[in-house]
Amino acid sequence: MHPYYHPLFLQFIVYFNDNQDYFECHEVLEEYWKEQENFSKDHPLTGYILMATGLYHWRRGNTAGASRTLNKAITRFREMPVQFDDYLKEVSIAEIIMQLEHCLTRIETGEDFYSFQLPISPGLQVEAEKSKPRMVLLPKNSTSVIHKHMQRDRSDILLQREEKKKGSR
Repeated sequence: MHPYYHPLFLQFIVYFNDNQDYFECHEVLEEYWKEQENFSKDHPLTGYILMATGLYHWRRGNTAGASRTLNKAITRFREMPVQFDDYLKEVSIAEIIMQLEHCLTRIETGEDFYSFQLPISPGLQVEAEKSKPRMVLLPKNSTSVIHKHMQRDRSDILLQREEKKKGSR
Protein backbone atom coordinates (compact mmCIF):
# COMPACT_ATOMS: atom_id res chain seq x y z
CA MET A 1 0.00 0.00 0.00
CA HIS A 2 1.29 3.47 -0.88
CA PRO A 3 1.95 5.41 2.34
CA TYR A 4 -0.53 8.14 1.40
CA TYR A 5 -3.35 5.63 0.99
CA HIS A 6 -3.07 4.51 4.60
CA PRO A 7 -6.38 5.07 6.45
CA LEU A 8 -4.80 7.52 8.91
CA PHE A 9 -3.29 9.65 6.14
CA LEU A 10 -6.66 9.68 4.36
CA GLN A 11 -8.24 10.91 7.61
CA PHE A 12 -5.55 13.61 7.78
CA ILE A 13 -6.55 14.81 4.30
CA VAL A 14 -10.22 15.00 5.28
CA TYR A 15 -9.50 16.85 8.53
CA PHE A 16 -7.18 19.26 6.70
CA ASN A 17 -9.25 19.98 3.60
CA ASP A 18 -12.81 19.64 4.87
CA ASN A 19 -13.06 21.24 8.30
CA GLN A 20 -9.52 22.47 8.97
CA ASP A 21 -9.32 20.48 12.19
CA TYR A 22 -5.56 20.86 12.48
CA PHE A 23 -5.51 19.38 15.97
CA GLU A 24 -6.96 16.11 14.65
CA CYS A 25 -4.57 16.30 11.68
CA HIS A 26 -1.71 16.25 14.16
CA GLU A 27 -3.25 13.44 16.22
CA VAL A 28 -3.91 11.01 13.34
CA LEU A 29 -0.55 11.64 11.68
CA GLU A 30 1.36 11.26 14.92
CA GLU A 31 -0.34 7.89 15.39
CA TYR A 32 0.56 6.89 11.82
CA TRP A 33 4.13 8.18 12.20
CA LYS A 34 4.66 6.14 15.37
CA GLU A 35 3.52 3.00 13.51
CA GLN A 36 6.50 3.37 11.16
CA GLU A 37 9.42 1.04 11.66
CA ASN A 38 12.31 3.08 13.10
CA PHE A 39 10.26 6.27 12.95
CA SER A 40 12.37 9.41 13.24
CA LYS A 41 12.06 13.16 12.86
CA ASP A 42 13.38 12.79 9.30
CA HIS A 43 10.30 10.88 8.19
CA PRO A 44 8.16 12.80 5.66
CA LEU A 45 5.12 12.57 7.92
CA THR A 46 6.77 14.97 10.38
CA GLY A 47 6.55 17.78 7.82
CA TYR A 48 2.79 17.33 7.69
CA ILE A 49 2.55 17.11 11.48
CA LEU A 50 4.50 20.36 11.85
CA MET A 51 2.41 22.03 9.15
CA ALA A 52 -0.85 21.15 10.94
CA THR A 53 0.57 22.25 14.28
CA GLY A 54 1.74 25.57 12.86
CA LEU A 55 -1.63 26.28 11.29
CA TYR A 56 -3.36 25.37 14.56
CA HIS A 57 -1.15 27.87 16.43
CA TRP A 58 -1.66 30.63 13.87
CA ARG A 59 -5.44 30.37 13.85
CA ARG A 60 -5.39 30.63 17.66
CA GLY A 61 -3.23 33.77 17.55
CA ASN A 62 0.10 32.24 18.57
CA THR A 63 2.04 33.79 15.71
CA ALA A 64 5.49 33.17 17.25
CA GLY A 65 4.77 29.46 17.68
CA ALA A 66 3.15 29.28 14.25
CA SER A 67 6.08 30.95 12.53
CA ARG A 68 8.65 28.74 14.24
CA THR A 69 6.69 25.54 13.51
CA LEU A 70 5.85 26.39 9.89
CA ASN A 71 9.52 27.16 9.21
CA LYS A 72 10.41 23.72 10.59
CA ALA A 73 7.77 22.15 8.35
CA ILE A 74 9.23 23.85 5.28
CA THR A 75 12.69 22.59 6.23
CA ARG A 76 11.39 19.02 6.61
CA PHE A 77 9.64 19.15 3.24
CA ARG A 78 12.75 20.57 1.52
CA GLU A 79 15.01 17.97 3.10
CA MET A 80 12.76 15.00 2.34
CA PRO A 81 15.08 11.99 1.92
CA VAL A 82 15.40 10.50 -1.55
CA GLN A 83 13.95 7.14 -0.43
CA PHE A 84 10.61 8.93 -0.02
CA ASP A 85 10.29 9.99 -3.67
CA ASP A 86 7.07 7.97 -3.87
CA TYR A 87 5.51 10.60 -1.65
CA LEU A 88 6.00 13.21 -4.35
CA LYS A 89 3.73 11.47 -6.86
CA GLU A 90 0.54 11.93 -4.85
CA VAL A 91 1.08 15.31 -3.17
CA SER A 92 2.76 18.42 -4.57
CA ILE A 93 5.41 19.21 -1.97
CA ALA A 94 6.49 22.26 -4.00
CA GLU A 95 2.94 23.63 -3.78
CA ILE A 96 2.81 22.96 -0.03
CA ILE A 97 6.09 24.82 0.48
CA MET A 98 4.78 27.74 -1.57
CA GLN A 99 1.58 27.83 0.50
CA LEU A 100 3.52 27.70 3.78
CA GLU A 101 5.78 30.53 2.63
CA HIS A 102 2.63 32.53 1.83
CA CYS A 103 1.34 31.81 5.34
CA LEU A 104 4.63 33.00 6.86
CA THR A 105 4.47 36.23 4.86
CA ARG A 106 0.94 36.82 6.13
CA ILE A 107 2.03 36.15 9.71
CA GLU A 108 4.98 38.55 9.38
CA THR A 109 2.74 41.31 7.98
CA GLY A 110 0.07 40.78 10.64
CA GLU A 111 -2.58 39.50 8.26
CA ASP A 112 -5.40 37.19 9.31
CA PHE A 113 -5.24 33.41 9.35
CA TYR A 114 -5.23 31.82 5.92
CA SER A 115 -6.10 28.23 5.09
CA PHE A 116 -5.38 26.25 1.95
CA GLN A 117 -6.22 22.88 0.45
CA LEU A 118 -3.65 20.10 0.27
CA PRO A 119 -2.56 19.74 -3.36
CA ILE A 120 -3.27 16.03 -3.85
CA SER A 121 -3.75 13.74 -6.82
CA PRO A 122 -7.29 12.98 -8.03
CA GLY A 123 -6.88 9.34 -6.96
CA LEU A 124 -5.91 10.34 -3.44
CA GLN A 125 -8.87 12.73 -3.29
CA VAL A 126 -11.26 9.92 -4.26
CA GLU A 127 -9.88 7.66 -1.52
CA ALA A 128 -10.07 10.43 1.08
CA GLU A 129 -13.71 11.05 0.15
CA LYS A 130 -14.43 7.34 0.68
CA SER A 131 -13.12 7.53 4.24
CA LYS A 132 -15.20 10.59 5.16
CA PRO A 133 -18.49 8.80 6.00
CA ARG A 134 -16.73 6.91 8.82
CA MET A 135 -15.46 10.12 10.42
CA VAL A 136 -17.04 12.62 12.79
CA LEU A 137 -16.28 16.12 11.57
CA LEU A 138 -16.91 19.14 13.75
CA PRO A 139 -18.13 22.34 12.09
CA LYS A 140 -15.38 24.23 10.29
CA ASN A 141 -14.18 27.29 12.25
CA SER A 142 -16.17 26.28 15.33
CA THR A 143 -14.76 26.88 18.80
CA SER A 144 -14.62 23.11 19.16
CA VAL A 145 -12.19 22.91 16.24
CA ILE A 146 -10.18 26.07 16.94
CA HIS A 147 -9.59 25.43 20.66
CA LYS A 148 -9.68 21.65 20.62
CA HIS A 149 -6.64 21.08 22.84
CA MET A 150 -8.40 22.94 25.66
CA GLN A 151 -11.31 20.49 25.57
CA ARG A 152 -9.38 17.35 26.38
CA ASP A 153 -8.05 16.00 29.64
CA ARG A 154 -4.57 17.51 29.86
CA SER A 155 -3.67 16.27 33.34
CA ASP A 156 -1.09 13.81 31.98
CA ILE A 157 0.62 16.55 29.94
CA LEU A 158 0.67 18.95 32.89
CA LEU A 159 2.09 16.23 35.14
CA GLN A 160 4.86 15.48 32.62
CA ARG A 161 5.77 19.20 32.43
CA GLU A 162 5.93 19.43 36.21
CA GLU A 163 8.16 16.35 36.41
CA LYS A 164 10.43 17.77 33.72
CA LYS A 165 10.73 21.05 35.63
CA LYS A 166 11.68 19.17 38.81
CA GLY A 167 14.32 17.21 36.93
CA SER A 168 15.94 20.33 35.47
CA ARG A 169 16.41 22.06 38.83
